[in-house]
Amino acid sequence: MKRKFEAIGLIMGWFAIIGQFVLLILNRQAGIPETIIRFFSFFTILTNIMVALYFTMSYLNHKKNPLNFFVSHGALTALTTFILIVGLVYQVSLRHIWNPTGLQFVVDELLHTVIPIYLLIYWFRYSNKSDLESKSVLSWLLYPMIYAMFIFLRGYIYGYYPYPFLNIPEIGIKSALFNIGIILGISILIMILLIVTGNFRKNLI
Repeated sequence: MKRKFEAIGLIMGWFAIIGQFVLLILNRQAGIPETIIRFFSFFTILTNIMVALYFTMSYLNHKKNPLNFFVSHGALTALTTFILIVGLVYQVSLRHIWNPTGLQFVVDELLHTVIPIYLLIYWFRYSNKSDLESKSVLSWLLYPMIYAMFIFLRGYIYGYYPYPFLNIPEIGIKSALFNIGIILGISILIMILLIVTGNFRKNLI
């Protein structure tokens, strides 16, 4: 059952990622190289790629592979946290600003709603003791921190910010940093909640 769960997860993940890439290229507002860079500038895309890699590596079960980093201790809980952040931020801050249709709607719902819920269910069913190691899980907070620094630096140089709540020229540096702080704070709370819930559930079994 677990392998079927992983197979469905990796199919959904790669379909949504590739679909979004194709749609972005077809509807690009910049040159192809810049559009590709912008594609990989979205936290949603990066996080969904890591989730898809997690499902892929778990399904293939390759022991010696550099991509096994994505199935290392704490990875599942950390990725569950960040994909939930993707979903929460989208529902609260971004859903109301556009109304996708057709394939874009399908891809959008997969990336921001279906996959976050799907990974949470997977985590609840299949997380183990190594997935709940506090130090390993919390070390993943480097990911959103590095992401934020990259976005601010690239935005300063090229003037492009992937999200309105990070757009320093429009909202100011204080508001952008405040928004990042809120997201990091919620990430930590979700991580702690998952670790506590996971350990409590394991103790009951």
